[in-house]
Amino acid sequence: MCGIVGILGKTSVATNLVDALRRLEYRGYDSAGIATVESGTLERRRAEGKLRNLETRLLSEPLSGRTGIGHTRWATHGGPTERNAHPHMTAKVSVVHNGIIENFRELRRALESKGHRFETETDTEAVVHLITDQMQQGREPIEAVREALKQLQGAFALGIIFAGNDDLMIAARQGSPLAIGHGSGEMYLGSDAIALAPFTDAITYLDEGDWAVLRRSGVEIFAADGTKVNRPVVKSVASALLVDKGNHRHFMAKEIHEQPEVISHTLANYLDMVQGRVKFPDLGIDLAKINRVTISACGTAYYAGLVAKYWIERTARVPVEIDVASEMRYREAPLPKDGLAVFVSQSGETADTLATLRYCKANGQRIASIVNVHTSTIARESHATLPTLAGPEIGVASTKAFTCQLAVLACLAIAIGRARGVLTASQETEIVAALTEVPRHISSILRNEQPFIDIAQDLSKARDVLYLGRGTSFPIALEGALKLKEISYIHAEGYAAGELKHGPIALIDEQVPVIVVAPQDELFEKTLSNMQEVAARGGQIILISDAAADSVGCKVAAHIHMPKVLAFTTPLIYAVPTQLLAYHTAVLMGTDVDQPRNLAKSVTVE
Repeated sequence: MCGIVGILGKTSVATNLVDALRRLEYRGYDSAGIATVESGTLERRRAEGKLRNLETRLLSEPLSGRTGIGHTRWATHGGPTERNAHPHMTAKVSVVHNGIIENFRELRRALESKGHRFETETDTEAVVHLITDQMQQGREPIEAVREALKQLQGAFALGIIFAGNDDLMIAARQGSPLAIGHGSGEMYLGSDAIALAPFTDAITYLDEGDWAVLRRSGVEIFAADGTKVNRPVVKSVASALLVDKGNHRHFMAKEIHEQPEVISHTLANYLDMVQGRVKFPDLGIDLAKINRVTISACGTAYYAGLVAKYWIERTARVPVEIDVASEMRYREAPLPKDGLAVFVSQSGETADTLATLRYCKANGQRIASIVNVHTSTIARESHATLPTLAGPEIGVASTKAFTCQLAVLACLAIAIGRARGVLTASQETEIVAALTEVPRHISSILRNEQPFIDIAQDLSKARDVLYLGRGTSFPIALEGALKLKEISYIHAEGYAAGELKHGPIALIDEQVPVIVVAPQDELFEKTLSNMQEVAARGGQIILISDAAADSVGCKVAAHIHMPKVLAFTTPLIYAVPTQLLAYHTAVLMGTDVDQPRNLAKSVTVE
């Protein structure tokens, strides 16, 4: 997760910008930079690596401007070099950016044809030149940004300053969070309230699609359609040492909404989005010669591994053995010589997973771990670590860590498929393009939660709920059921839809909601036949699908309409509705969403 800060100050802001960026270090980064308005012109200082390198640069080349923006960057488009570090700028405009501009290639080609010269490999530079181009056509900064935003596709957050204007900063949010801080004759901008805690506790959070014009006297906020709107000023409890809930009621809600951003950064760590290829790290094993992959994990992480089994077996034609760690460690499974064993854990401290890792390591397996804490025990004891860039996950019920695990596993499946010659270059490009669109599709789902709240009204009254899915939707059904039971305490079970007739159909009556995860893939018609069996017995079907309502052939109680996407990416996207259903049901039931009874975030004992 990249970090954005901005300050319209009374005195020099460089030191405060760096201090604010330091409070965002928990998000992870590989370069940093700031830009300020210096006597009417834009100046910047950037450095690879840690913030101390930027501080050293500023000691020898100080900045004195009262208006500035800063950024900590995880490399996405282009390597972690000073040249690719933010802020990016022309003589007129400087920009910091979180997220991914999906259509940057098209924008770049169009702008280059007009004579704009690009200096970096980043998608962000297209934003800089797009705004500059609008200003060269005679538009004032605010109007130039308004027009530029209309042309951007993707999930992003932007902070923008301008040469010759010491009292103007523009912010925009689509899919990535932004907070505005209110001071006395000063204004602030940050990725979250933590960055702004030393300066102010009066915070306004931008809604999805908002953009804002900041001046020292205050802020004007506009919705995506350009109408002026009012967003509340709230009192933040964030400190430099506390992850804040932002404008969300619970950490779980905040973490659900962070998914477009954190998935973007996780994918960018493993994809070359310019070339449309996976850039997977060396695991110390020849992926072309792997004859089996062993995956082990617990809870939600196990379901991520189960999705990966479908992906790897289909995309790479390699058999995958998967088991919950608490079982695998005791059944003394035989392991192939020089095999690859993959372990998935949010905390990297899960006791059963760690014990199974040690068993596999002792039996000659090459160990790769997918963890959210790169300093964890599982990471340290692995031959190779594949980090998820989800940032701290406070809610006990995993959300953003799960989808980031899926993102890494998707890239692993592609890497193995390419190495084995099963996946063609054009197929890889198609899947990579679809993966880069995932954050945008999730953002579109999160824009309107009212349908989930409406469905939750009925779910909250149920004693039992069934989830059904086929193929990669089966693990999503399992995960959806787990989420609901974890935080609402309603009994819920997930089943492979084809197993319905082998027992679970006996549970169905008019009182049982049945949530069906059914993207229009090659298994869709099979899933429809199972739905019709449920409908014939009076079950209350809640359909999560991109299919038209009139195409399913039976009555549904509710239909959550999903975007049409490549079948490979549906687990990442369809996980989000199951999270929202569980969350809003639990909220209506008044349970402790972030700390459900009897559960712990990290299970470090058997």
